[in-house]
Amino acid sequence: MSRSALIVIDMINAYDHPDAEILIPSVRTALPRIVELLDRARRDDVPVIYVNDNFGQWRSHHGEIIDAALSGPHNELVEPVLPDDTSLFVIKARHSIFYETPLGYLLAQLEVDRVVLCGQVTEQCVLYSALDAHIRHLHVTVPDDAVAHIHPDLARAALRMMERNMDASVPPAEAVRF
Repeated sequence: MSRSALIVIDMINAYDHPDAEILIPSVRTALPRIVELLDRARRDDVPVIYVNDNFGQWRSHHGEIIDAALSGPHNELVEPVLPDDTSLFVIKARHSIFYETPLGYLLAQLEVDRVVLCGQVTEQCVLYSALDAHIRHLHVTVPDDAVAHIHPDLARAALRMMERNMDASVPPAEAVRF
């Protein structure tokens, strides 16, 4: 029997980085689908795991990352996707959600064999995370309308690569079944 987890990538964000102004419109578009996935996963008791950049703050924990994002100029993009009391939180320092994080161990403990990836950035962290999930023999789903991008052409290419090269499922969020 298959068990899924919803993984929310880098959505706890203060949007104070160089590409933020280019990224924000895509985040606004993807946000309702991400919220929908979160609601369905929580309703169905699917593990929800936030994997988020630490933004170089090596002494921070997830509460401080959340507080910084909520204090940022675009907190309206963060509030709808805040972790709840059942959510798990993993801090990462690089692009992949797996690189030097305990995520692989956590997924094994939860007996998860399928990950649904949503969040940002399609052509960077989502792409690299999908590849790392694939090489770990996890089934990968990336709802194409629940990921945000900086460069639309690269995002389209990344989604195509995930589907073709990693055998990822790339449906709209409404078609995802946990």
